[in-house]
Amino acid sequence: MTGIPRTAGAVQRAGALLAWAPSGRTAVPLIVALVVVANLVGVGTVVLLLLGVGGDADASRTPTLATALAYLVVAFPAGIWAGLRRQRATNAWLLAGRAPTAAEAARALRLPVDTALVALAIWLVGAVLVGSVAAVVFPDARVGIRVGVAVVLGGAVTAGVTYLLVARAARAVTARALAAHPPTGRLALGVRPRLVLTWGITSGVPLVGVVLLFVDPTNPGGPGAAAVVFLVVVALLVGLLATLLTARAVGAPLRDLRRAVQRVGEGDPSVRVVVDDAGEIGLLQEGVNSMAAGLAEREQLRDLFGRHVGTTVAQRALADGVSLRGELRTVAALFVDIAGSTSLVRRTGPEEMVGLLNRFFAVVVDTIEDEGGLVNKFEGDAALCVFGAPTDHPDPAGAALRAARRICDAVRAAGEVDVGVGVACGPVWAGQVGAASRLEYTVIGDPVNEAARLTELAKDSAGRAVASEPAVQAAGGDERGHWTPDREVELRGRGEPTRTWVRG
Repeated sequence: MTGIPRTAGAVQRAGALLAWAPSGRTAVPLIVALVVVANLVGVGTVVLLLLGVGGDADASRTPTLATALAYLVVAFPAGIWAGLRRQRATNAWLLAGRAPTAAEAARALRLPVDTALVALAIWLVGAVLVGSVAAVVFPDARVGIRVGVAVVLGGAVTAGVTYLLVARAARAVTARALAAHPPTGRLALGVRPRLVLTWGITSGVPLVGVVLLFVDPTNPGGPGAAAVVFLVVVALLVGLLATLLTARAVGAPLRDLRRAVQRVGEGDPSVRVVVDDAGEIGLLQEGVNSMAAGLAEREQLRDLFGRHVGTTVAQRALADGVSLRGELRTVAALFVDIAGSTSLVRRTGPEEMVGLLNRFFAVVVDTIEDEGGLVNKFEGDAALCVFGAPTDHPDPAGAALRAARRICDAVRAAGEVDVGVGVACGPVWAGQVGAASRLEYTVIGDPVNEAARLTELAKDSAGRAVASEPAVQAAGGDERGHWTPDREVELRGRGEPTRTWVRG
């Protein structure tokens, strides 16, 4: 039972080691060095398998090994030079510390493919050379085919591992290239090629190798147990490495994406993920970033929209869309205006007056919204507030009267300005007016005009608040007890008497 946790821990440590990724000016040279080590391991494996377990003569084995060694001395420096040459543009912008051009980014994304192709080319040339020498020096020329095929298979595995290893190790370079030029749909490192390649490394090539061991015409007695065991062990180790690389290349970005989507779902649209993959996963990473950016912009627009027209109007507009239609509603209208604002601005100056207005309107907005109303519009030093539109209110008249008293009390306590508040109640038309390209939510009807006229009377009233009789009569609860009947007046533009009530 203790073997399972130890194995899991070893896999986790191996995965953590594979998470390392060089960046900056040392990225390409370090990746090339990593590839050299991987190829040397592949060379050692093939040499041990073919020449260490066979039954061929030592005299024939020595020239083959000498040829392979001599080829390595020449081939590896040539391969390093070829790899650095193909990626010299990548080295240039990494050394300069600048963003790559589109062509440079495209070349950087080909780093895994280019490196694997260079490695494969070196192995193919080596297979032809070493196989030819083996065909000449061994008594049976067919041994040369055996050696050549084995080197080709070893090269295929090494090139595949190189591809996966570089794709993982170069993700910091890939991230910088994709940050400058995000993926647009052309896939360079898709999930399907990685999975097919992993299958070939872990299953295809090892199985072909086992089959060739048994059908090898140069060894009629069949392979020894040591050869088969050695090949199986190599296949297991290479398979583990390839599977870890593929799993991390797919699993780690998906885990980051899951966390990002979870944070977006929790209301944090500012989250971003690093785009470090040039395939489908990179497109998904870029898509999540675009989605989060769109949600952040939408929330910002919603916030700005709500600040300009009111939260309830914004929600209604977002739900119903653009429409010039409206509806008849029974609402309570509250109009509040600063008394003597003309002389006040001359005494304070415009800048100080703006600060004073902002403090005054803060009191109005907080009070109106606390009572469930809407500050429909600001008109200089006045504000029109509505209760009962665009959403229903259980007691629009009572809320408006209560808000009027609270505003008067708060303004009197602040002592900065003097105001008048008028309240009226009745049917109005409520909806959006204007043109299709420029709309404004408003209410139109006699109660709005009546509330504005009552405001002028309120400025000379002791309680600084005057309401129409229908508004007081429509109030629910005990709000009516805070108001007392006053005089009957004919308001300007109405042509009929209006019975008024004032604060008690």
